[in-house]
Amino acid sequence: MDSITYAPATGALSSMWLLVAIPALSATVLLLLGRRADKWGHWLGVASVLASFVLGVTYFLQLRGIDGTGNKSLSVDLFEFIHIGDLNVSVGLLFDPLTAVFVLLITGVGFLIHLYAVGYMSHDPGRRRFFAYFNLFVAAMLLLVLGDNYVMLYAGWEGVGLASYLLISFWSDRPAAATAGKKAFLINRVGDVGFALAIFLMFATFGTTNYADVFNGVLASEAGQTVSAGVLLAMGLLLLLGACGKSGQFPLQTWLPDAMEGPTPVSALIHAATMVTAGVYMIARSQVIFNANETAQTVVVSIGALTLLIGCVIGCAKDGIKRVLAYSTVSQIGYMFLAVGLGGGAYALGIIHLLAHGFFKAGLFLGAGSVMHGMKDQEDIRRFGGLWKYMRITWATFGLGYLAIIGIPPLSGFFTKDPIILAAFNREGWTGWLFGSAALLGAGLTAFYMTRLFVLTFHGRPRWQKEGEGGAHAASATDAHGAHADAHGAAIARTEDGRDIQHPHESPWIMTVPLMLLAVGSVAAGWLMSTSVVDWLTPVFGEHEEGHAHLTHTQVTIATVAVTVLGVALGYLLFRGGTSLVEQPARTHLVRAARNNLYADRFNELVFELPGRLLTRALVWVDNRGVDGIVNGLAAAFGGGSGRLRRLQTGYVRTYALSILSGAFLIVAALLAVRLG
Repeated sequence: MDSITYAPATGALSSMWLLVAIPALSATVLLLLGRRADKWGHWLGVASVLASFVLGVTYFLQLRGIDGTGNKSLSVDLFEFIHIGDLNVSVGLLFDPLTAVFVLLITGVGFLIHLYAVGYMSHDPGRRRFFAYFNLFVAAMLLLVLGDNYVMLYAGWEGVGLASYLLISFWSDRPAAATAGKKAFLINRVGDVGFALAIFLMFATFGTTNYADVFNGVLASEAGQTVSAGVLLAMGLLLLLGACGKSGQFPLQTWLPDAMEGPTPVSALIHAATMVTAGVYMIARSQVIFNANETAQTVVVSIGALTLLIGCVIGCAKDGIKRVLAYSTVSQIGYMFLAVGLGGGAYALGIIHLLAHGFFKAGLFLGAGSVMHGMKDQEDIRRFGGLWKYMRITWATFGLGYLAIIGIPPLSGFFTKDPIILAAFNREGWTGWLFGSAALLGAGLTAFYMTRLFVLTFHGRPRWQKEGEGGAHAASATDAHGAHADAHGAAIARTEDGRDIQHPHESPWIMTVPLMLLAVGSVAAGWLMSTSVVDWLTPVFGEHEEGHAHLTHTQVTIATVAVTVLGVALGYLLFRGGTSLVEQPARTHLVRAARNNLYADRFNELVFELPGRLLTRALVWVDNRGVDGIVNGLAAAFGGGSGRLRRLQTGYVRTYALSILSGAFLIVAALLAVRLG
């Protein structure tokens, strides 16, 4: 690869800082004005993201207008941020083909989610504050993808972490939401430590944190071996640790499903267009570092393959509509990690799947929110059924998202996931068969659990008003979310024995219009991107190269469609008649483990929390008994010694005279001894 350079931005692109400034300013206004902005603040939040989207389209068209021989990586240096010794960090922004697709995804899908949230949060008294946090989230994510150095990336990285904490725990009066927000914050700190250490290592090795300088340093080290392979491996693994935290990959995936405790628009924004894609972006942006060390790439691929299977297995055992979608996100991000870990042309494959995922996953989450809106915030898919008759638009749009995520042709997932499976199979050596088989198995499991979700929610007999059913569970579920049900304005009616009487209804237009637009993207995005985005990303990732041809594209397509159809058939046959409203005892160890999230929380407690607590206790002991012990011991020694010496001062003149006389005798005796000797 040739030396990497960024050309100065000219024309409209010199004002690319407005992409970040507009939503950040909106968030500031909404927070500072307080209740005075309650009546119109949400529309300011929507308008700010729309303005950023329009600017993003403008900048994209200007970048596209650069001819093929021109430099498509344009930067603008705003001001100096840090200048201490040899460390010089400026606030600079970069706009290249990779940044452009992320900007359009974040602002485009983000705008639709903001618009949906106007209706979803219409009766929430904290709606103005919610949109302030929403705008802050978008601004931080835009800074993350626009920064031209790792410090700016880290600043956006931390901003996204803060905003996610505020949004996940938005309904902080609910213990589950407060706990989920804290869990997300703490687990992300584990990954952030790895990212920070990677930045320190870059500065220690190359004397800079700028993308171009770091990448050129890596390329020079490959040519002259000036940097050891161990340093590059450590750098890649530390970056990967940070990516696993933000993108919910093994072993730091446990916060992502718990993030469902936040409002549904938060789930859509985090899981579709922003936070979970940050790790994929960082690895793709750092491709030069990962390409320089095959071991680091193998670890990325392994993490992706393992995580996609973990998400699929747990998704089969969950009954909450958002929980199933959350684990599907874990799985789909695993596909993206698998792709970017393969290197070469697979980087672009990971990005186009990320873009397609942004459309269909946002549509699925917002569709789940529409279902909950019409069912008084009920989440248990075992208590749905037959909703297609009452929510025709939600059913149709959710169905298109469902078909897209499982990869039914000709929807988007078919054009983006199949090439990843093919690239995995065609990886050199026996690992190609291993990773390809994992990706293929994940496709079948995805079809199974998503069919289960779709059938139990929209088809079969209605199960929310079954005669003879005990009312305790239904009542408790509604009570637990009663504040949100009231916020939606849904009337709660119950039978004499306390059972809920549901009145399913379609959501208002302000919620269904975004669903329809996202459904269009779920249908068309894959084909459009598979034919154009790969070429668009060529200046960043280089020409697409075919791997070792273990299997042909036709063979992989046939195999993928076959396992997908099998998964759909099994899901439909097993759940077309509904399922038990009472959770049945697990029949196998795998089912029991899946219901317990494959004991991931227990694993993190043993691997991260327990050693951390033991280390903390050891440090406290060393501090108390060691550091404080030495200080206190010296103080006690001097205090005790001075107390004993003080007793020699009696205050009697005769005692002092006797001491002087004794001293004189001793001196005279010593002198005589020396003279005679």
